Amino acid sequence: MDTLFAGSAVAAPADPLRAEARVEPQGGVCEQDEMLARIGQITRNLHDSLRALGLDKVVEKATHEIPDVRERLNYVARMTEQAAQRVLNATDTAIPLQERIDAGADEILNGWHAALKAPFSEANYRDMATLTMQCLVDMRNDTGATKQQLLDIMMAQDFQDLTGQVIRRVTELAHGLEQQLVQLLIDYAPAEVKRESGSGLLNGPQINPANKSDVVADQSQVDDLLDSLGF
Repeated sequence: MDTLFAGSAVAAPADPLRAEARVEPQGGVCEQDEMLARIGQITRNLHDSLRALGLDKVVEKATHEIPDVRERLNYVARMTEQAAQRVLNATDTAIPLQERIDAGADEILNGWHAALKAPFSEANYRDMATLTMQCLVDMRNDTGATKQQLLDIMMAQDFQDLTGQVIRRVTELAHGLEQQLVQLLIDYAPAEVKRESGSGLLNGPQINPANKSDVVADQSQVDDLLDSLGF
C-alpha cells in the first residue's frame, strides 16, 4: 500500500489543508491531474492516520474475518438443519415400530384373557402359545430397530460440539471488535464527553479486567458512551 501511494504523495504537499489552499489551476497541469493529486494526498493521509492509530491491522483483520464469520454461521445453520432432519426421520421411523409393539402386546393380553375365561382346551392353549411366541419374536425385532433409531438421534447431537466451537469463535470475534471500537471512541472522544463520562468509563473495555478495578464491565456502560457521542 505504501508503494501505491508513493507517487501521489510526491505530487502534493504534506499538509492537506495548505495543499487545498495552494492547489490552483496552472497552464501545464490539467484538471484531471489536479484531481488525481488531491485524491492521492487524501488517500495517503487516511492511510497514514489508520496506520498511526494501528487501525490498518484491524481493517485488514476484519476484511479477512468477517467473510469467515459468515461462512461459520452458515456452517452452524447447515449442521443444525441436518441434525434436526435426522432426528425427525428417526422419530418417523421409530413411532410405527412402537405402535406395532403396543398392538402385539394388546393382542397377547386379550388372547390370554379370553383363553383363561373359556373352558379348558388344549388346542386353544396351543394356539395362544404359538401366537405369543410369534409376537415375542416381532417385539424383539421391533425393539432392535427402535434402538437403532434412538442411536441415530443420539449421534445427531454430535453437531453441538462442532457448532458450539464455531459459535464461541464468532462470539469472541464480535466481542473483540466491539472492544476495539469502543476503545477508539473513548481515546478520541471530545473532552467534554470524557468529563461527563467519568474516570471509570475512560479506562475502556478490558479483555482481562482482573488486574484493574475500574473498567467498562457491562453493556449498559457501552450504551451510555455511544449515547453521549451521539450514536
